[in-house]
Amino acid sequence: MKNEVKIGFVGFGNMARAMAKGLLKMDVCQGNQIFACAGHYDQLQKNAELLGVQAVRTAAEVVEKSDYVILAVKPNMIEPVVEPIVDLLHKKVVISVAAGFDFERYEKILKTGTHHISTVPNTPISVGEGIMVCEDRHSLSPMELEDFVRIFSNVALVEMVKPEQLSIAGTLSGCSPAFTAMYLEALADAGVKHGLTRDAAYRMAAKMICGTGKLYLENENHPGVMKDAVCSPGGTTIRGVASLEKDGFRGAVIGAIDAIEG
Repeated sequence: MKNEVKIGFVGFGNMARAMAKGLLKMDVCQGNQIFACAGHYDQLQKNAELLGVQAVRTAAEVVEKSDYVILAVKPNMIEPVVEPIVDLLHKKVVISVAAGFDFERYEKILKTGTHHISTVPNTPISVGEGIMVCEDRHSLSPMELEDFVRIFSNVALVEMVKPEQLSIAGTLSGCSPAFTAMYLEALADAGVKHGLTRDAAYRMAAKMICGTGKLYLENENHPGVMKDAVCSPGGTTIRGVASLEKDGFRGAVIGAIDAIEG
């Protein structure tokens, strides 16, 4: 796959760069197989040089050089960006990472028969530990879908969801890294309060979060079972759990998601 796939980014902001970093880090492709364009060419050149990918001046050039074209501009820019390249996109696999642009919206602006899929990735994709939520309504052929999953499963959990679930799935995977970073920071603050160095506290808290997630993914034990396994009767952990419950920990997390979903 590394010697064949050519991936183009129309727009090269934070998410596009995170995806490119992940693809390079996980050896899915090399820098000369990734092409990008953006509104400000000077800044694009700097970002592209840092990653070792190819900066080009126009979206048309990105499309012409790529097998997979990732539309990574802001949602309000999708239509004006797509319009001049709509004929070129017709012959490519189009991957959207623009929030709110689902299959139906693309069907209205892309040429009939264009093969496209709408996705919502998250920033941990940059280290090969992302989530890529994908709308299960798409126009990729079976072989294209198989190749898409094979490519991006190297850098993310590829999770297919129904169209009506795309928003909440994107919120859960895309916004919660911010909440988790706050949790990591709070754990480290507590460690520092009780004498740990800041660096050690951050490393241990981060590794604990990674390890707990991996433990669930490998065993798929209910989170409650995982919690109970650490809570000895009358022990220290259950006292901490009780304190979190008293302070509305679960309700606060649910409330944060509710606030985003409106």
